[in-house]
Amino acid sequence: MHDIDKHPWILGGLVIHADILARVDEEAKAAYARDEESCGLLVGPFSGASDALLVDEIVPMENRANKLHALDPETYPRTGRMYFDINPLKFEREIRERAAAGRPAKVLYHSHVDAGAYFSPTDVEATTAGGDGPSYDLAYLVTSVQGGEVSERKLFVWDPERRVFAESKYSIV
Repeated sequence: MHDIDKHPWILGGLVIHADILARVDEEAKAAYARDEESCGLLVGPFSGASDALLVDEIVPMENRANKLHALDPETYPRTGRMYFDINPLKFEREIRERAAAGRPAKVLYHSHVDAGAYFSPTDVEATTAGGDGPSYDLAYLVTSVQGGEVSERKLFVWDPERRVFAESKYSIV
């Protein structure tokens, strides 16, 4: 994809409501208590350049990793503590419906359990599906939860020239 005109948030510099980040933190700590990563989407309006980078809604999604591991540990050897697995049909439906409503998903968020806020090789694999770049035009927010408390949060965007996920600045309002 990588359509900057239709999805300018992929360049980073997002403006995120403080209450939304507080909810991301709550989701991350609740998932930590379940010994799994949290995951979901951050959404915002897009009627023009003035609101293209604004994020004002959170859409938590279920991390299926523990359920998949319990059903078939041979096929799914990792648990929700090590990665997140979102139902791809529900994820795709959220992306489509929110875009159609003029409130597109702009960020895929997830947490790391007792690890830093970095874009891991597992994160790269999940977001690129093994391809040459992200499967969706999204920014990516990673929240680190260590010892049950949020320790840091970082936003990443795809850098097509360097072919890596690079850290991006964001603002809190």
